[in-house]
Amino acid sequence: MDTQKLLCSVLCCFLLSILSGRQQAVQGHYVPSDIRPLKLFVFGDSYADTGNTNKSQAAWIFPYGITFPGKPAGRFSDGRVLADYVAKFLGLESPIPYEGWKSSSCGIPLLKHGMNFAYGGTGVFDTIFPGPKMTVQIDFFEHLLKDNVFTAKDLEGSVSFVSLAGNDYFTHISTNGSAEGLQSFITTVVNQLAINLKRIHGLGVKKIAVTGIVPFGCLPPFTGKSSFQQCNETYNSFVGFHNLLLNQTVEKLNRETKDSPFFIIDLYASFTSAIKNEGSIKFENPPLKPCCLGVSSEYFCGRVDENGAKLYTLCENPKSAFFWDAAHPSQQGWRAVYSALQATLEQYFLH
Repeated sequence: MDTQKLLCSVLCCFLLSILSGRQQAVQGHYVPSDIRPLKLFVFGDSYADTGNTNKSQAAWIFPYGITFPGKPAGRFSDGRVLADYVAKFLGLESPIPYEGWKSSSCGIPLLKHGMNFAYGGTGVFDTIFPGPKMTVQIDFFEHLLKDNVFTAKDLEGSVSFVSLAGNDYFTHISTNGSAEGLQSFITTVVNQLAINLKRIHGLGVKKIAVTGIVPFGCLPPFTGKSSFQQCNETYNSFVGFHNLLLNQTVEKLNRETKDSPFFIIDLYASFTSAIKNEGSIKFENPPLKPCCLGVSSEYFCGRVDENGAKLYTLCENPKSAFFWDAAHPSQQGWRAVYSALQATLEQYFLH
């Protein structure tokens, strides 16, 4: 490569790094520099995915991304998702998606804030959706450590955010046609999740936050029969069992680990608070009704027919709705959840 081409390549990477940071930055919480984590590593599913999912998936088609960044960009929302708000809280820019880094050829300039390995639709096991399960995501991370893309020094000030939204359970219900046998399956899921959390910590990450499951029975596919007025308490009871078991598991992990690095982000409580309009952020739409809703019973947002006609309806203002689509909050919905979580994040991440 001649000098001019090398200079252009370096300049390109430098500009891409700046633009990536500007695009993903979320103004907000200030964290003192002496306790600010240096890097954030993200694992999980669509509640955390900021652009890893295959571009054939819904997150890459209109109207996803209409609020931020103004076009589809791989987030399962009209804008930012929970991982963006966790980064915001830590005073970091959202770390680059693993797939974006692989295709950039720019290397180190994009790694300043860590990396996001989350893929929409995934779980601790294989699901009905495409994408690498959490074990494989951790494999990606481990390979980068072995290749010295990230060093032991990078991990000294690192934290991890792990999202498990329930795709394993959705797969179980879809495959079996009912919730039968779900309770025994929950134990298997939580046990595998514990193995994953221990492995992330064993690789050198100092603090690991893992999400509890949201009130599953309040998701639009389970509330549509009541015109989005009532949650399905049968499914919520199974979620309650998952969250109870997860709490017991995390307590056990912390007893077994010297520095007690694991803690839970209570999405059940924060979702419930937002849905009931109990927080400072209020929603005009019936909170259980999504902004983007398929015209059939399939709930798909963004689908069009062979002539390009929309097979979905879209609310006038996404800020008025807690849910964006059948499973994911809007950007405003995530803001409400984040607002309810800030005290927990401060208690565990910054002490």
